[in-house]
Amino acid sequence: MPGSIRELWPQVFEAFAGVDAVLHAGDLHTLEIVDRLCEIAPTWVSTGNGDVGIVDKRLADTWTIDFDELRVGMIHRLPSPARKSAEHLTGYVERHFGDTSHHVVIYGHTHLESIHRVEDTVYINPGSPTLPQNQSLRLGTIATLEIVGSEMTATVLQLTDHGIEPHATIEPYRAVLGAASLPS
Repeated sequence: MPGSIRELWPQVFEAFAGVDAVLHAGDLHTLEIVDRLCEIAPTWVSTGNGDVGIVDKRLADTWTIDFDELRVGMIHRLPSPARKSAEHLTGYVERHFGDTSHHVVIYGHTHLESIHRVEDTVYINPGSPTLPQNQSLRLGTIATLEIVGSEMTATVLQLTDHGIEPHATIEPYRAVLGAASLPS
């Protein structure tokens, strides 16, 4: 939340209506947004470089959360999955999480929305609803992760003046997880 906006766009709250959890990849700039998101659903936040001095039990550098059969890791900074090797990403995740057994890793920092699969892990950057691509205050992006049993769908959504629509260039990512599907 940059200092020039007091409340998230209403489209964000519409998109989050009925969700089971909210995962925020950092750069809150103010703790009030966590309180507001907690009114929607349980909320976890990765501490970002824009969160210096904010202390709260809902913020941590990293999180590992199990949703049904899906293990999700969340961190603010992550090397670009589009530019780094699988070995580099695996080493980074292992150093920061203590292991690499995540189906999905959510990250922020760059505010560049993306979905990448590297080996057995899907890396999702939801972008930013308020400061997309670290450019200017405007309607940006969010991502959803729908989990039904062993099936998951990750989707980047664009906020618009009329609501929310699928991102124009990032296709949703769908996967079915096997019984012993945690990456090692």
